[in-house]
Amino acid sequence: MDLTVVAYAVYLLISVGLTVWVARTLSRNGRIFIADVLHGDEKLADAVNHLLVVGFYLVNLGFVALYLKAAEAVENARGLFEALSVKIGVVLLVLGVMHLGNVWVLNKIRRRGVMDREQVPPVGPQGWTNQAGPGPWTAPASGPAGA
Repeated sequence: MDLTVVAYAVYLLISVGLTVWVARTLSRNGRIFIADVLHGDEKLADAVNHLLVVGFYLVNLGFVALYLKAAEAVENARGLFEALSVKIGVVLLVLGVMHLGNVWVLNKIRRRGVMDREQVPPVGPQGWTNQAGPGPWTAPASGPAGA
């Protein structure tokens, strides 16, 4: 059997397996984070989580498919390992970048939601703290200065 075909088969098995494992791990452990981002709305969190997993699969499996073709034929076992190491290493980097990108975007959304909740004062202003009036920076109530 041609070693290039063996390299393709091993690359696909490992890459697809890694993609499925990472997607399942992110889905299972990311659901709680997404629920927090969405202020506890469980149905919406499940829907967003599912959509993120589908997008993750589409992007990563599409990349794996596009990156399948070898630049040159694999001649021996050493070439097989070198080709696989480069291809699988790139797939791992893409998976990592996708994961970090998802976490970064969700964290930005979460922070914005937390800031909106924290910026509302617990009690509205009830008057001036200075008993003499509004303060020296306002214009005097009587006529022009020096009159």
